[in-house]
Amino acid sequence: MSRHRALLPRIRAVWRLRLLLVSLGALLCGALAWQLVMAELRHGLEQGLLVSHRALQAEFDRFRYLPRVAGEDARIHSALDNPADPVAIDAANRYLEKIATQTGSGRLYLLNDAGVTIASSNWNEPDSYVGHDYSFRPYFTDARVTGNGAVYAIGVTTGEPGYFISARVDDPGLGVQGVMVVKIDLRPLERAWAETGQHIAVTDKDEVVFLSSIAGWRYRPLTPLPEDALARIASSQLYVAADLRAAEPLLPKGSELPIDGGRRATTLRGTPFENGWRLLAATPIWPARGAAMATTALVLLAGLLGLGLAEMRRHRQRLIALRLRQTEVMERKVRQRTAELAREIDARRQVEDDLRATQATLVHSEKMAALGRMSAAIVHEVSQPLAAMEATLTAAEFGLSRAPEQTAARLQSARGLIRRMQRMTKHLKNFSRREAAPLSSVAVASVARSALALAEPRADAVGVQLRFVSPGIDPVVKAGQARLEQVLVNLLHNAIEAVEPGHGEVTLSIESRSDEVVLLVSDNGPGIAPDVLPRITEPFFSTKVGGEKLGLGLAISFEVVQQFGGRLDIRSAPGKGAEVAVILPQLASDDTQEAAE
Repeated sequence: MSRHRALLPRIRAVWRLRLLLVSLGALLCGALAWQLVMAELRHGLEQGLLVSHRALQAEFDRFRYLPRVAGEDARIHSALDNPADPVAIDAANRYLEKIATQTGSGRLYLLNDAGVTIASSNWNEPDSYVGHDYSFRPYFTDARVTGNGAVYAIGVTTGEPGYFISARVDDPGLGVQGVMVVKIDLRPLERAWAETGQHIAVTDKDEVVFLSSIAGWRYRPLTPLPEDALARIASSQLYVAADLRAAEPLLPKGSELPIDGGRRATTLRGTPFENGWRLLAATPIWPARGAAMATTALVLLAGLLGLGLAEMRRHRQRLIALRLRQTEVMERKVRQRTAELAREIDARRQVEDDLRATQATLVHSEKMAALGRMSAAIVHEVSQPLAAMEATLTAAEFGLSRAPEQTAARLQSARGLIRRMQRMTKHLKNFSRREAAPLSSVAVASVARSALALAEPRADAVGVQLRFVSPGIDPVVKAGQARLEQVLVNLLHNAIEAVEPGHGEVTLSIESRSDEVVLLVSDNGPGIAPDVLPRITEPFFSTKVGGEKLGLGLAISFEVVQQFGGRLDIRSAPGKGAEVAVILPQLASDDTQEAAE
């Protein structure tokens, strides 16, 4: 018993020490919470000051150059030169009214060199500035001396506060003529600060609050004002409706400002502004006090919270493991989908390659089919020169000894027939050649003549007249010569088949525009029906009866012209024939020379 009694003071001392350590730890944590919250409050004040500073600066910058720009107008100079001319004054008034309305500024008015208003944007309102003397205002005196002026004041005419920005109006020969002034209403900024719960104030160079989100701070000095400052403010009538001598200073004992019915704000921040102004922001400190007390209480309950934190840690570990598994599953699915997309892309590319190869084969097949359709006419065309050449050579054989002159003429005729068959076989070889994809500069007229030569046998066989209309120059386009010739032959054959045999006319004309070349194939046939015209370029669509046509001619021609960077324009009216235009970009002279090189 005596031993326990001896240990009791020691145990009590240990508990007192533990309680003291816990209390000190709680107090230290509370002090740390106080400092942290105060730092956050100061940071918030600095952010608010930065935003408010930018908002105020942006409002000033909107109208900073308005007086100087408005003062450059001829109507302003005319009003200053002729103040007694009602026409000049009226023009200046209406000009200032228009500028104030368009820019959204409050008031815009013009003072003469004596400080008297001669024109104003509110000239037709009851509180017009016209005729009032503002020579006592600092914005007038500063503008006359330095060229610019700016001051915040309460209007002596309207009683409404505003920010006055002025600029001197000079004449190169006469010197100072007047001062242009704009008045900006900054009260919307005050309302915005108040609506967002900010405690913002702006002081002038004498530390008098003239702009604030709290009405009780407005037109009160931060500290007692000296007599010379009071006299200067009174002479300029900056705050004509406020009694600064009777106003109680806001900071009589340091940096505490009254907020919300007597509560104090010990956190105050300020930043300098132009014209000697200072932007102030304050905030109550009860969040810091509450944070300190709450932190102290929380530290005292740290033991109980430890168990909860341990449980939360176990839950967090399980959640992390679950998320890791989910992430692994998602990554596996993404890899699988990526592989599938890669296979789909490869398959699509293979299909596109097959499609291009099939298209090239169809183009060549259509050319061969066209050659087959021309074979009968070509046999007829070639048989005539051969028969004529045989007769000519036979006559020449009998006339060698009797009439040498006639024999020479017959031999010349035979040579001409041979050249004609050579030209025909040359055209057929060019037409049947499978052309490579690269394009080159092509003379349109020569291609058109070759196409006409290929289509002429069929036209002669059915009694259709072919006409060619060419401009004075030979335009050049970037295309494939054989493919362009194939397109024209196909269009000519279609036109020949569409007209009436023995009475039909087919015309191939070339038109050169500023940046385009138009090859127009027109006929006097019955035209194309309106319900057929939209489908005329569809593959395997044909109006021919008997199945001898594949319906690929116009479809292939449409695709080939698109490969050349051009377009195919088909127009027709029932009973008035049809017109098919191949429109291609024309190469300039520099482009033609470069392509040739």
